Amino acid sequence: MADLDLIFIEIRSLLQKYSPPFVAKVSTEDSYDLWSIRDLVIEGRKRSEVYFAAVKKNKGYVGFYFMPVYIESEQKKLIPPDLLKCLKGKSCFHIKTLSAELIQQIEQALNVGFQLYKERGWIE
Repeated sequence: MADLDLIFIEIRSLLQKYSPPFVAKVSTEDSYDLWSIRDLVIEGRKRSEVYFAAVKKNKGYVGFYFMPVYIESEQKKLIPPDLLKCLKGKSCFHIKTLSAELIQQIEQALNVGFQLYKERGWIE
């Protein structure tokens, strides 16, 4: 099994801890995502779902997509430095190697993002 396969499996297992209350809309051998499925009004717009996070195996990296850093820019200040170095764009982290420390930092980020969604009433 290639390193990217192992990275994908590890990050997916971290995400699966949040289901429920989040729901996986995509769960394949190379992609897994989580959504809050409930009727909401966000910034005046009705929504029936809100994206939380995903992991996707790509050609040279595993993408960890994490919407709390996009929704609330202040969340970036709460992301540990090693994980923040992997941020490419607004909400995608390119993970090419995975250490025990980076796993812990992803767990920390997920917990902070979960709390943000809970405070906003986007999950129960």
